[in-house]
Amino acid sequence: MTNNSLFTEVSCHSLIKYGEELCGDHFEMIEPDDDSIIVVLADGMGSGVKASILSTLTSKIISTMLANNLSLEECVSTIASTLPVNSEVGVAYSTFTIIRIWDNSEVQILIYDNPDIIFMRNGKIMDLAKSEIQYGDKKIKMSYFKLKEGDCLLGFSDGALHASSNNIMNFDWDLKDIKEFVAKIYDKKMTANMYTSILLDECNRLYGGKPKDDVSVFTVRIRKRETANMLIGPPRDPKDVALMLSLFFSKEGKRIVCGGTTSELAAEYLGKDVIQGTVSYDKSIPPMGEIEGVDLVTEGTITLNRVLAYAKKYLEDSEDFDNWSSDMDAAFVMARIIFEEVTDINMFVGRAENKAHLSPNLAIGYSIKMKIVEELEECLKKMGKKVKVRYF
Repeated sequence: MTNNSLFTEVSCHSLIKYGEELCGDHFEMIEPDDDSIIVVLADGMGSGVKASILSTLTSKIISTMLANNLSLEECVSTIASTLPVNSEVGVAYSTFTIIRIWDNSEVQILIYDNPDIIFMRNGKIMDLAKSEIQYGDKKIKMSYFKLKEGDCLLGFSDGALHASSNNIMNFDWDLKDIKEFVAKIYDKKMTANMYTSILLDECNRLYGGKPKDDVSVFTVRIRKRETANMLIGPPRDPKDVALMLSLFFSKEGKRIVCGGTTSELAAEYLGKDVIQGTVSYDKSIPPMGEIEGVDLVTEGTITLNRVLAYAKKYLEDSEDFDNWSSDMDAAFVMARIIFEEVTDINMFVGRAENKAHLSPNLAIGYSIKMKIVEELEECLKKMGKKVKVRYF
């Protein structure tokens, strides 16, 4: 039975070898119907187009076959017979790391020629017991163990090792040093995306901004499941107001109300007053309001559009998130909640036209609002969030 109190948070980012257009690493994540999550990082031989093809084929073959309950032996033999041969060295393969997690509570790790996984529990690097499986000429390392809340797994392609800005490998930056670096940056509040970004940025720094190999870093973190519920706009049919609000307020978790009319409807439903904000740290973002029983009250489309811009930037560089806004404007507060504090987001989206936005002088309309919501949903899913949207 699935452990619904926990959530598996996953993040992966890559650096492309300097001078290449395509990354030779490929990351794949799928969620079969058996309450498991499968992540695969494949590193194609060499770099550029050929490596990209090798790694993409490898990761997709492995993840798809495992999701369909085929054995690892079948996966390996399929890869061996499918991948094209590199004419320069006469072999064809892509190294890979596989992590499969069941019920957010147990994990199997399989590694073929990729660097070892770093496993961190309560801020301490833990040694993993490994066994070895032989498939033909391929030796695969395997680990299996139980997971706890707060556990963190970091994996990477071999481009993360020996990162150097000159032509000589930096042997002072090896797996041992990466472990020490990861332990040093540990913070139990850090998201998987932050771990990934910080380690990748450090590799890029050591390479002097010109990586001599593709570098991919991924993080898998077990955390407590937490929910945010977003109420965005009134329903198209006024008869649906009571239904929309009763569903919204029946959900557990943080509550965010977006929009002036929406705030008035929410306050009336609760029998409370809307306290209007008088100060906005960023004058381009309307100020926050207050309603007793609601965690955050904001204006609608303008604020959501800024949150969407933050989301796109966050997916590229979450490490610098705290420096994007020197003051806590409404968009930044909302972004912090839905990007970092929660794992699940329920959106209750009203389809009513806002008469205030019908002026030809305003570049805001119903279609723009819907597009913002759709793009924000996609960004949140890319962050690994569980997102449900219901329209009214």
